[in-house]
This record gives sequence, C-alpha cells and structure tokens, in this order.
Amino acid sequence: MKPRKTKELDAILKKKGFITYKRDHTFYILCDGNRKTSIFTKLSHGMKEYSKDLLAQMARQLSLSNKEFEQLLNCPINHDKLIKLLKEKNKIN
Repeated sequence: MKPRKTKELDAILKKKGFITYKRDHTFYILCDGNRKTSIFTKLSHGMKEYSKDLLAQMARQLSLSNKEFEQLLNCPINHDKLIKLLKEKNKIN
C-alpha cells in the first residue's frame, strides 16, 4: 500500500458510508442503513499522511485484509460490497 493523505482518507471513508465523531481523534463508524455497526477506525488530527504501516493497522481495525482495504480506498469496493464482505466474515449482522 502506498502512503495516503489524511484528507483523502477522510473523504473516502465518508463516501463509503462511515459517519464521524470528533474527540481526541476523528472516529469513523460504519453504518448499515440507519444502524451503526461495530466496525470503526480513527484518524489523528495531527497526521498529514498515513504510512503503509498505519494503513495496515486501519485495515485490521476494519476487519479487512490489506488487499481488501486497498480495494476499498481505490473504489472497487463500494459501501454495499463492504457491508456484504463484512457480513460474510461474520463481523456484522
């Protein structure tokens, strides 16, 4: 995975159905319709770019492989496909 700008990650996650909560970090929680799921990740306010190591940690937080997370970021996986994938992995109901 190549490093990604924080603003780019923010835009992609929001486009894929994540809602945000700001605390010490910005938390991104995946929604399935109007219902929040247990799938979440976070971005730091102070980080301008995320390295491949931090992106790999985000992938684990989202219960995705690095390849699946990269597909999520590059758009082959949209919100509906993400929900279906996580249901198949029994990560959400």
